[in-house]
Amino acid sequence: FIQRYVDVDFTQVAAIDARGFLVGSIIAYALNKPLILVRKKDKLPPPTLHQDFSMEYGHTSLEVQEGCCGPGDRIVLFDDLIATGHTVLAASKMLRESGGRILEAAAIIDLPDLQGSTLVQDSEIPVFALCAFEGH
Repeated sequence: FIQRYVDVDFTQVAAIDARGFLVGSIIAYALNKPLILVRKKDKLPPPTLHQDFSMEYGHTSLEVQEGCCGPGDRIVLFDDLIATGHTVLAASKMLRESGGRILEAAAIIDLPDLQGSTLVQDSEIPVFALCAFEGH
């Protein structure tokens, strides 16, 4: 990931709770970029932006700190896995509402049979994954 983004013109790294923090924090540190934490509900101090969404096993919520980004910010969004794509879409919606632009959603693993990466790409967010596992 570091080699992929070292020459990319972006302003912030966003990382999705909790395993996305493992990758996102390392990238932010290595490339000297601010880190935006996309957390589960009620884990950040107010004021926050809030987004409810459905996952393959139920409903949940994510939050970001209000003012975490703004117009002109270019963000790379990290998670460990892209399955249905709903987590990435929920995070990107809040970041976009704050004025940020998502340059790419990156993950360690993509599960293409669940169509999540396609759903994310259909929302005009490029997707990069280190590996993909097809099949059930």
